[in-house]
Amino acid sequence: MRIRALVVASSGALALSALAVPAAQAAPTAAPNVTFSAMKVNAGKAVVVGPSAKVTVTATYTVTKPASLSASSFDSGPMLYRGASLGVNSEIIAGDEPGTCKTVSTTVLSCTAKIQFRPTASSAYDDLANSQAGTWKVGALALPHDAAAETDLKWQSNLGAVNVQRQAQLTADATPEPVKKGKTLTITGKLTRANWDTNKLGGYAAQPVKLQFKKKGSTTYTTVKTVKTSSTGALKTTVKAAADGYYRYSFAGTTTTPAVSAAGDFVDVK
Repeated sequence: MRIRALVVASSGALALSALAVPAAQAAPTAAPNVTFSAMKVNAGKAVVVGPSAKVTVTATYTVTKPASLSASSFDSGPMLYRGASLGVNSEIIAGDEPGTCKTVSTTVLSCTAKIQFRPTASSAYDDLANSQAGTWKVGALALPHDAAAETDLKWQSNLGAVNVQRQAQLTADATPEPVKKGKTLTITGKLTRANWDTNKLGGYAAQPVKLQFKKKGSTTYTTVKTVKTSSTGALKTTVKAAADGYYRYSFAGTTTTPAVSAAGDFVDVK
């Protein structure tokens, strides 16, 4: 049976149907004698995934092989993994299809692959759980088209790292509007992020968020104070109105969640 994709169960078990299993009993080719280098996932940027939509990113890499090894005799692709090393029992995120490679020389291939991230339960093997947000190591896998056993797989670890993050949203609302100079303004807001376990947005609790102000006519925001989100991600604080301008909340981000700033809310000070 010919395999068309590089897919991995969320439990970490490799789905060998993703690659190639021979229908005949012929002895398989040995694991490809290749090395991977110059691996870059999503152009080196974090992968940000919302509560439900699939996200697909591109990975580029170089394969170095013996001149005697045909580029068409094996498949390869990037592997995101956790743990000390990459292998068949690792927790892995991989692409649905093998990479595609162009010949640079008799020993060098320039390759591109896609990696899919799915927070929805579209199948048994491709869910993203909240616990999977954060830093993943980057590795790669190569195997001959007639691979039949784990020993036919060539794994390479420690090719870099990438953050897989839960998409964040942030709001800000200043009241009353307009306001008299010297009077109290109340600025409320909420910090939420993707919950991959429920496929909804949920509050991000106990996070420091900066309240910032940009005076009318200015191009830059300055920080007024830092406020911590409640157990539901809510924000609330007060300031004295001094001049026309925009108030916003700004979150610096964490390993699991990207930085985000609310749209500025303009306040007219009378």
